[in-house]
Amino acid sequence: MSTAVFEPKAFLKSLTRHPGVYQMFDNAGKILYVGKAKNLKNRVSSYFQKSGLPIKTAALVARIGHIEVTATPSEAEALVLEQNLIKAQRPPFNILLRDDKSYPYIFVSKGEDFPRIGLHRGAKRRRGEYYGPFPNVGAVRESLGFLQKVFRVRQCDDSVFRNRSRPCLQYQIKRCNAPCVGYVTPQDYERDVRHTEMFLQGKNQALLAEMADAMERAAGELAFEQAAVYRDRIAALQKIQSQQIVEEGSGDVDVIALAREATLTCVHVLYIRQGRILGSKSYFPQPKLAENEAQVLAEFLPQFYLGSLGRDLPKAVLVSHPFDDADVIVEAVRRQRQKVLSFHHRLRGHRAKWLQLAVNAARQNLTAHLATKQSMLRRYELLQDALGLEEMPQRLECFDISHSSGELTVASCVVFDQNGPLKSDYRRFNIDGITPGDDYAAMDQALTRRYTRVQEGEGRLPDILFIDGGKGQLGKAEAALAELGVGDVNLIGVAKGTTRKAGFETLFIGDSQDSGRYRELILNSDSPALHLIQQIRDEAHRFAVTGHKQRRDKQRRTSSLEQIPGVGPKRRRELLRFFGGLQEVARASIDDLAKVPSISKKMAEDIYSALHSE
Repeated sequence: MSTAVFEPKAFLKSLTRHPGVYQMFDNAGKILYVGKAKNLKNRVSSYFQKSGLPIKTAALVARIGHIEVTATPSEAEALVLEQNLIKAQRPPFNILLRDDKSYPYIFVSKGEDFPRIGLHRGAKRRRGEYYGPFPNVGAVRESLGFLQKVFRVRQCDDSVFRNRSRPCLQYQIKRCNAPCVGYVTPQDYERDVRHTEMFLQGKNQALLAEMADAMERAAGELAFEQAAVYRDRIAALQKIQSQQIVEEGSGDVDVIALAREATLTCVHVLYIRQGRILGSKSYFPQPKLAENEAQVLAEFLPQFYLGSLGRDLPKAVLVSHPFDDADVIVEAVRRQRQKVLSFHHRLRGHRAKWLQLAVNAARQNLTAHLATKQSMLRRYELLQDALGLEEMPQRLECFDISHSSGELTVASCVVFDQNGPLKSDYRRFNIDGITPGDDYAAMDQALTRRYTRVQEGEGRLPDILFIDGGKGQLGKAEAALAELGVGDVNLIGVAKGTTRKAGFETLFIGDSQDSGRYRELILNSDSPALHLIQQIRDEAHRFAVTGHKQRRDKQRRTSSLEQIPGVGPKRRRELLRFFGGLQEVARASIDDLAKVPSISKKMAEDIYSALHSE
């Protein structure tokens, strides 16, 4: 670890004036911040002016141990490099967004007599049309549900479709016309698929006119049942149109609105394709250095459109605030994605309505988020009072154990800070090498593994460590931490009361001065401090149970033959082909097993022994 003081004057003296990227590191060599500049010397020099630095920027500068720069041919290339470095290194002073690798689409297959529609994620390799993107899977499923009710195009997998001998439940409830058993002609089915695609393309007026004509023809031919079908479809489409309160134009745009209050920021994104709102999503970035809305957008937008190559690009982006370097982002997108993007702020007509809708959503979501944050902060204050702590705790951790009759034990560690669950710091531990059902040993192993890693630099110690259990579990935790030399952690056991109902928990609080002595505390059932403890305890239990179920399901999917030494993929395949399945292999005698090609008498004995051992 270097303790040398960074000398900005000597560094700046030789710094280039070319565009490029600068990376700031602390004395331990850990990344602090990544930025791009049109002029590296001017931009980096601005951090070391004698006065006028914002407080957050001054805090960053105080931690700088050294700076590395990379010159680039253009500012656009510097922006692309900056986003790649942010994504790879995740500096704490940059805005960090979760990387949405792929957005969901509605897929309509092609080249079949009876195409299917369904949800699609990932690479677009299959032959067909892709409609979207949608902001989340829920929006896709809602749309698929509507399409299923109105147009009755099949959504089953091809393997299911090919092997049907009679209609499924979807036909019975009028969600499918049963093409699998020939209840609809290819021509009529093709018409339903075409209508589905017209709806997805936003051609609603043409679709309504076509169905109205078809309804009149059916009525004129006295095909009243068919006319009623068209009537119901028209009514359903009219209803969904009335719900789309801003269904105007035919644009493919993203509408991005930003709201700020106190230290919190909400960026709300409205996804509009073919003039229809497909859905929306709110982000709550934590801009460490940005001082105003324009600076937040200047940091957010490059990550949003350059940081995830799987993101579908609109033709235009409508923003609530003008910001610098929009032309640089446009050029960077053109270079990286070979697509043209444009940003617009001054809007009229239906675009102004879209933006106002996004602005209102950003404000509402920020207010709700702020209320949640204030509620969480109030819980922390009351927890401090209830436990008699000198300082308000900043970080809470809780451990729990889950298993089935002692098998496949999994321990969980969940982390809360004053914003709520800190899921990036959650950890699970598969517990092995203990007596089945020994929860004390499981807890000891989990704590030892967790805090050994902390001492090696992964994460940091909590202010309070909650253990789901009473004095026994708490004593084991105390011993494990003492063995590791971990101190300055408040240990609290959360034991269920005699009724084992929420609200009757007994807290056992460790005495830092006297190991093995615990103070008992029972909080009122309506105490917000108790509610916070219950929340983290329940989250630890949920996380442990989920991990245990995943481990159990994985074992069930694993053939017992895979556990036998010497039985590789080829021998497993030959055994299963010879006997027709695992159950028949298990019933086979040693002599029967030895009849399988490549299975010797000795190997047959080993397989029989492994499959019949207790």
